[in-house]
Amino acid sequence: MATYIYAIVGAEHPLRLDGTAGVGEPAQEIRVLRADRLAAVASDVPEGLRAKRRDMLAHQRVLDRLLQDGAVLPMRFGLVAPDDEQAVAAIAADTDRYTERLAELDGCREYNLKVTRDEDDLLRQIVAEVPEARRLNELTRAEPGDPGRKVALGELLAVETRNRQEHDAVGIIAGLEPRAAGRSDAKPTAACFLNTSFLVSEDRAEEFVRAVEDEADRRGTGYAFTLNGPLPPYSFV
Repeated sequence: MATYIYAIVGAEHPLRLDGTAGVGEPAQEIRVLRADRLAAVASDVPEGLRAKRRDMLAHQRVLDRLLQDGAVLPMRFGLVAPDDEQAVAAIAADTDRYTERLAELDGCREYNLKVTRDEDDLLRQIVAEVPEARRLNELTRAEPGDPGRKVALGELLAVETRNRQEHDAVGIIAGLEPRAAGRSDAKPTAACFLNTSFLVSEDRAEEFVRAVEDEADRRGTGYAFTLNGPLPPYSFV
């Protein structure tokens, strides 16, 4: 039977999982697979497993319980091995690397930061500060039927938007990174120009959160900062 993997921990982890339910309906029973100096927390794969809220929360609860007692390499929802034996073999084959990573993640949590900029606010700033953008904007308003000027204005605004967002992202990261033990960047999207996860030690968590709040206040109302955490360090496994 296929094996659902929640996490990898060190063999010394107390693994206090009594009463902790796994994914599925009914909930699958949690079991521990020993693999050299490591252990995998696993269960059977329930029939029809999908990313339902109920099962994702069950997965998260297992990780949260494990994190209370020590370092954890959290697996993302839905990781499945063909069976217990192959799961153990795969983990044992990379024991040194997993053990090293557990040591690096010990006492740390992930904080994911997404930052957006109000588009109208940004465009107003560009037009006010860039003479060529202001000139093209005025000409386009005066002669709205000229497609060439509209294209030129659109291209200029796109370049300026990208450059300013990249500059903002570098500045925000520079202010926060010294308070973190690691960083993992995701690609920016149309929705957010910054999507970055920080690995933060528990003893610096309050300092880090306060730094994010200070940065948001400094940037002003045109920016929206969304901070999620503390989370299992998914992005750093």
